[in-house]
Amino acid sequence: MNQPASIAIAYGNGLRGVGTPLLLLLMLAMMVVPLPPLMLDALFTFNISLSLVILLVTVYALRPLDFATFPSVLLLATLLRLALNVATTRIVLLHGHTGPDAAGMVIQSFGDFVIGGNYTVGIVVFAVLVIINFVVVTRGAGRISEVSARFVLDAMPGKQMAVDADLGAGLINQDQARRRRQEIAQEADFYGAMDGASKFVRGDAIAGILIVFINIIGGLAIGVLQHHQPFEAAVRTYALLTIGDGLVAQIPSLVLSTATALMVTRVSESHDMGRQVYDQLFGSYRVLAAAAVIVGIMGLVPGMPNLAFLAFAALIAGAAYTLAARERTKAAAPAEPQPETPERPALDIGWDDVTPVDAIGMEVGFKLIPLVDKGQGGELMNRIRGVRKKLTQELGFLIPAVHVRDNLALAPDAYRISLQGSVVGEAAIYPEKCLAINSSERARDIHGIKTRDPAFGLPAVWIDTIDKDSAQAAGYTVVDATTVIATHMSQLIQNHAHELLSYEDVRQLLDRMAKSAPKLIEDLTPKVLSLAVIHKVLQNLLRERVPIRDMRTIAECLAEHAVKSQDSDALTVAVRIALGRTIVQQINGVEEELPVITLEPSLEHLLLGSLRAEAGEAMIEPGLIEKLGMMLAESAKLQEAGGRASVLLVSPMLRPWLARLARHSVPGTSVLSYHEIPDSKRIRIVNVIGRPEDVSRIGQSARTANK
Repeated sequence: MNQPASIAIAYGNGLRGVGTPLLLLLMLAMMVVPLPPLMLDALFTFNISLSLVILLVTVYALRPLDFATFPSVLLLATLLRLALNVATTRIVLLHGHTGPDAAGMVIQSFGDFVIGGNYTVGIVVFAVLVIINFVVVTRGAGRISEVSARFVLDAMPGKQMAVDADLGAGLINQDQARRRRQEIAQEADFYGAMDGASKFVRGDAIAGILIVFINIIGGLAIGVLQHHQPFEAAVRTYALLTIGDGLVAQIPSLVLSTATALMVTRVSESHDMGRQVYDQLFGSYRVLAAAAVIVGIMGLVPGMPNLAFLAFAALIAGAAYTLAARERTKAAAPAEPQPETPERPALDIGWDDVTPVDAIGMEVGFKLIPLVDKGQGGELMNRIRGVRKKLTQELGFLIPAVHVRDNLALAPDAYRISLQGSVVGEAAIYPEKCLAINSSERARDIHGIKTRDPAFGLPAVWIDTIDKDSAQAAGYTVVDATTVIATHMSQLIQNHAHELLSYEDVRQLLDRMAKSAPKLIEDLTPKVLSLAVIHKVLQNLLRERVPIRDMRTIAECLAEHAVKSQDSDALTVAVRIALGRTIVQQINGVEEELPVITLEPSLEHLLLGSLRAEAGEAMIEPGLIEKLGMMLAESAKLQEAGGRASVLLVSPMLRPWLARLARHSVPGTSVLSYHEIPDSKRIRIVNVIGRPEDVSRIGQSARTANK
């Protein structure tokens, strides 16, 4: 392509977006600068042509959203017409005394041809057009726009949840769901804009009436008082000019009002309006036959215009006969044999058919949809967002978004929470009630539906909202249904935080650390440790409820100990020692003394002797492991009854194995090693696990296993 052509194309692309600003400047100029009659003729012709183009685009658009700019175009066309009214008002009042052609040939033609030069007829015709436009078309279109906008906005949450349901069922992919959500949002914006645009059309009709009266009164005053015209001559001259101007403006206004009504009353189908009208109005020969009979009977009544009615009856009957013959031909015609074509293989599946699972998902029954829908006052989404923000700050990595969808297969008042596509928790709630949780054994019995708290398994009762104060006075902790779901989700996310930490999350954490400590990250990975090992260490920490906020300390510890070992478990032990202050502070805050549970020395010695060095597991009979777990649970219960955290302090070699045992037997118990206690923290032993007979049985079991 040569250089001049390239310059011309670039220049044209640059001017493509300046049409609307230029039109706005032109309208402002028309209101301020006097225009010659020739320019007015051109602008009036352009206005009429523009209104016809808009009407035809409305008729041939397949869907309302195919002409989504219609509200803006309607506003610009209305402003253009009002600017023309201002320009013609100026020229009529300034030069109207010179004759009917003072405001241009278009206004003169409408005054002479359309109303025959009779201003009385012109006033009547103008009044009829205004009544049709203002009372019938504009008012009806405005009402339909208002109702349509309200219905579309009310149906928006349901449509979005239907998209989520189709996406969850695999009927559509992510791109299709994104397009459908965009269409739903565009539809709501369009009908909301149409509700406002219809007010412009109605205001334009009122302005047209006022402008006609102002021009007639002002023209009579100027013609009689300033130019000393006879009253009858002034009335004839200025009335013809004003009515001609009003008709020139009112006809495009009526066309645009009709376009607005067509746009808001049509149904979205993949056919233009002409095809819809033909198929639905003239699709049945029975309707045409009945109409022909009725019109023919009216044509036989004496005194009626018999020829006209009988002619139309014959025309309608002929159309009905043609349609009936066409339907009989289609029904009688044998089915054409289809040429044998080789079977086409079904389209092969691709990677787009693989639907990724949600990191965190929640499904709700239909009775719980109001809790999710903001339009119905639901606060659950805000609560979930708050849970994500709180856990992100506490744990030290970004908690993934929660994908909420409805599931008709669930019970109406049930919900289900899944992580990585697997269900980890579900419960049934009463959205209109409150949950009274019995967090102490001293609470009195209250009336309600007995259940258990989904998050912690505590005994609870569903009560009516009006009984909230009495339940609190009875010693219960009372929360609403939204809080129950949010708390349950928070607990599940904390329990499974290590599963949510992805490879990409670790990369993001290291990239953020590299901005403040680039040399540390450069020396750590991939030179010393692979990203997989770091990922495993961070997962081990999160599994034991250790936050990973202090990434600098974690990275420095890994860089220091990676030269000695590449084992993730050994590195986790080293990192826990480095984070000892954080771990202990998370358990009992800034208290100087830490109450702990320990093992009887002989029991600890036997457990150390039974460990397999290669696996770090104790060779003990499962029944005795269960007994050890029960003893730990009894001690933890005593600690919790005294209002203290349950902490088991053991040797570093036993800590990983006993931590796994505590996670299954006593989930709330923290297992620490001696090396993890900061020097500034005093230790107070409150309980010792391991009676002599238990130690003897465990020792005998360990010796048997070693043999």
